[in-house]
Amino acid sequence: MKRYSSLFLVALFSGATTLSGYKLFIEKNYGSYSVITEAPENYGRSVGMAAAENIDFTVAADKSIHTVVHVKNVSMRTVYNPIMQFFYGSSGGSQQQEQIGTGSGVIISEDGYIVTNNHVIKDATDLEVTLNNKKVYKAKLIGTDSKMDIALLKIDADEKLPYSTFADSDQVKVGEWVLAVGNPYNLTSTVTAGIVSAKARNLDTNGIQSFIQTDAAVNPGNSGGALVNTRGELIGINTMISSPTGSYAGYSFAIPSNITRKIIEDIMEFGNVQRGVLGIAGKELNGPISKELGLKETQGYYITKVIKNSGAERAGLKKGDVIVKLDNQPITSEPELTGYISTKRPNDRVQVTVIRDGKNQVFPVTLVKNDVINTDFKGLELENIDALDKKRFKIDYGVKIKEVNNDRLKPYENDLTGSIILTIDGTKATDVESVSRLSNDKDENQGVSIEMINKMGQIIRIII
Repeated sequence: MKRYSSLFLVALFSGATTLSGYKLFIEKNYGSYSVITEAPENYGRSVGMAAAENIDFTVAADKSIHTVVHVKNVSMRTVYNPIMQFFYGSSGGSQQQEQIGTGSGVIISEDGYIVTNNHVIKDATDLEVTLNNKKVYKAKLIGTDSKMDIALLKIDADEKLPYSTFADSDQVKVGEWVLAVGNPYNLTSTVTAGIVSAKARNLDTNGIQSFIQTDAAVNPGNSGGALVNTRGELIGINTMISSPTGSYAGYSFAIPSNITRKIIEDIMEFGNVQRGVLGIAGKELNGPISKELGLKETQGYYITKVIKNSGAERAGLKKGDVIVKLDNQPITSEPELTGYISTKRPNDRVQVTVIRDGKNQVFPVTLVKNDVINTDFKGLELENIDALDKKRFKIDYGVKIKEVNNDRLKPYENDLTGSIILTIDGTKATDVESVSRLSNDKDENQGVSIEMINKMGQIIRIII
């Protein structure tokens, strides 16, 4: 009995010692047990959970869904019946078939102007717009910009319409919450949320090279719809997705609102898009390129060529200058440069800050029209095609050979002068600037394959 009493006293003493140690060390360092189960006051700010929960998307969603419309595109296409062709020849084996496409659009004025993507309405014979209140209107095409994939429509409504207000897309921040509003798969008034994943994203398209990238879910049918901030203001027009399946499984891309606004204002005021150009060619800097060029700077746009008759030439920009700022906009990449210039018109003046000989210098450059500049490529002096060329040859891109300065090609000067180059090594020659950029990637002695239309309208291919 005495032995059991001793064991009991030892156990009691051990328990008291353990409890005292816990009170002395554990509670002193960590507080009471309730602290472990409750998050500290700044926990939400640290991991971002409380911030996400406190953001209210309802105001922006309600404001924007009434300004986004459903666009129906009716076009005709020719289909061929091989059996009918076999019996009746080529003329008897074809018939016209109606084809319907759908997309989205954004109302930008109370009197019914609507912006959408050019690819949404391309080749349309009939356009129909359905508002969020289910009212349906016939739409008229006011103008398009195929290079930037923007189109402007107009409907005559019997009431003043809700419309989107433009935000300054240059002020959009990476990580900012955004909403994508559109009609994917004909599901009207669909709203998805995400963040801005990147700005000035270059997808190597022939037109716009400065997209806003977001992870908001965008699917077929969203094209032409709105990308808005949490105040419901328009910051972009949803245009394409990057996905291995063709549906949402990655990122979506939007044309910035500043570029969109400039294009539609040009269409409304001039009937076409007024493009101002700096008149330079070059490459964006990075570590390896800077090392190769012997430069300290690893960000910016390195000028390799100044185009004749351009504002850059007249202002005194030179080969070897590194552009680091346009007005107050920092320039760290080519998409940032092209995106900013896309918001300008001919005769606009841009303050170009360059690094030359290790010092910052500012040059005021007056932008010129795209069609007054020319460049030299392989001894061919090239200029942009005009509206008459486009109409005559039924094309919407190309550069015209103005003069032949290549001695080897002199015997063919009469045949080449006036011809229009369409592609160089399979890449579209959209304009003089694109050819200048392309020439930077070619060795001077490297042969190139050129596809062109001669003055007789025949497609020919040559190798220089």
